[in-house]
Amino acid sequence: MTVGAPWKRIIEFSIPMLIGNIAQQLYNTVDSIVIGRYVGDNALAAVGTSLPVLHLLLVLFVAVATGAGIMVSQYFGAKDREKLSRAIGICITMTAVASAIIMVISPFVVRPILALINTPETIIDWAEDYLLILLLGNWGFSYFNILSGILRGLGDSLSALVYLLIATFLNTILDIWFVVGFNMGVPGVALATIIAQIISAVFCAIKLKKMDDVFDLNLSMMKPLRKYVLDLLKLGLPSGMTQVIFSLAMITVQSLTNTFGELFIACNVIVMRVDGFAMMPNFSFGMAMTTYAGQNVGAKRLDRVELGTRQGLGIAVGISTFITIIILIFGRYLMNIFTDTVELVDLSMKMMRILAIGYIAMAVTQVLSGVMRGAGDTLTPMWLSLITTFFLRVPIAYGLVFLTRSAQYPNGRPESVFISLVTAWVCGAMITAYFYKKGSWRNKALIKNVE
Repeated sequence: MTVGAPWKRIIEFSIPMLIGNIAQQLYNTVDSIVIGRYVGDNALAAVGTSLPVLHLLLVLFVAVATGAGIMVSQYFGAKDREKLSRAIGICITMTAVASAIIMVISPFVVRPILALINTPETIIDWAEDYLLILLLGNWGFSYFNILSGILRGLGDSLSALVYLLIATFLNTILDIWFVVGFNMGVPGVALATIIAQIISAVFCAIKLKKMDDVFDLNLSMMKPLRKYVLDLLKLGLPSGMTQVIFSLAMITVQSLTNTFGELFIACNVIVMRVDGFAMMPNFSFGMAMTTYAGQNVGAKRLDRVELGTRQGLGIAVGISTFITIIILIFGRYLMNIFTDTVELVDLSMKMMRILAIGYIAMAVTQVLSGVMRGAGDTLTPMWLSLITTFFLRVPIAYGLVFLTRSAQYPNGRPESVFISLVTAWVCGAMITAYFYKKGSWRNKALIKNVE
C-alpha cells in the first residue's frame, strides 16, 4: 500500500475485501431467507429485532478488533517485527478475554433487554433463543473477525476471503439442513452460523501461524504487556464506544419500530438485509482506507495518504451512485427473495426508496472516517457517530412519529424511522468532511515524526 498508484492499490485491496464482506453479510441474509421462507414472517421479525441487542453485547470485541487493525497496519508499515508480533499476540489474548465476558453476561441480560424494547410476546421467545446461541458461541465470530482483520492489516485480504467463502457455503448448507431437514426453526440458523464461523476462524489461525517470515506468534508474544494493552485500548475504545452509541440508538429506534407491529418489524429486517449489501462497498472502502492510511502513516508518507484519499473517495462515491440506481429500479425483486407476502414486499420497497439516496452520503463518511482511524485518530469518528446516530437520528425519529400521529396512524407514520436514518447519514457526511479538512488527524500516529 506504500508504493504504486494509490487508486490501484486501494482497488486491489478492496475487491477481495468487498467480496468477503458480501459473503459475511450472507450469514445473516441466508438466515433471514431460510427463516422467512420456511418458518414465517413472525420468525423473520424475531431475528430482526435481535440484531440491535447482538451489536450492543459484542461491543467489547469491536474495541479489540479496531485497535488491532490500526496497530498491525502501522507497525507493519514501519517494518518493526517485534512490535508487530507483540501487537498481534496482545490482540489474540484480549479477544479471549472479551469473548469470555460476553459469554458470562449474556444469559442474564438478553431477555430483559428484549422486554425493554417492547418486543412483541409473539416473537420474544424466538428472539431470545437466537441471541443466546449466537452469544454463547461468539468465540468463532470474534476470532474470525479479529484474525481476518490482522490479515488485512498485513495486506493479505485474499486469504481471509477464501476462508470466508468456504464458511459461507457451509453456513448455507447447514441452515437448510437444520431448518428444513431437522425442523429446528430459529435456533437452527443460529447454530449453523456458529459452526461456520468457528471453521473460518480456524483457517485464519492456521494461515497466520505459517507467516513466520513476517512476525513471531508464540506464547511469549501473547503476554498482556501494559504498553500494548494501553495502545490497543486507546485506539479501540473510541470505536467500541461508537458501537455502544450506535447500538443504543438502534435499540431506541427498535423500540419505536416494535410499536408498529410484526409486519413493520419484518419489513425493517428485509430493508436492513438489502441495506447491508448496499453498504458493503462503503464499508470495504472504509476499511481499505484505514489500512492504506495506517501503512502510509507508518512509512511517513502523509502526502500519499492525502492523494489516496481523494482517489478512494471518487471511486467510492461513483460505486454508491450506481448501487442507488440499481436499488431504485430492481429493489422489488430483492424484496421477493425474503417473502411472498405482497403487503410486506410493497411496504419494504416503499421504505427502501426513502433510504436509497443515503448510500452516496455514507460513501463520504466511511472513506474519510477510515483515513482518520488509520492515522490513529479514532476519537473524532466516535464523536461524529455520537452526534449523528444519537443526537440527530433518535430525536428526529421520535419527533416525526409524534408529529404524524393521526386516526389512521395512532403511533405515527412508520416512514419516520427511515427518514430519520437518511437525514442522519447526510448530516454525518457533511460533518465528517469538515473535520477531515480541519486536519487534526494528521498528528495522531503511533509512529511519530510523520512528514
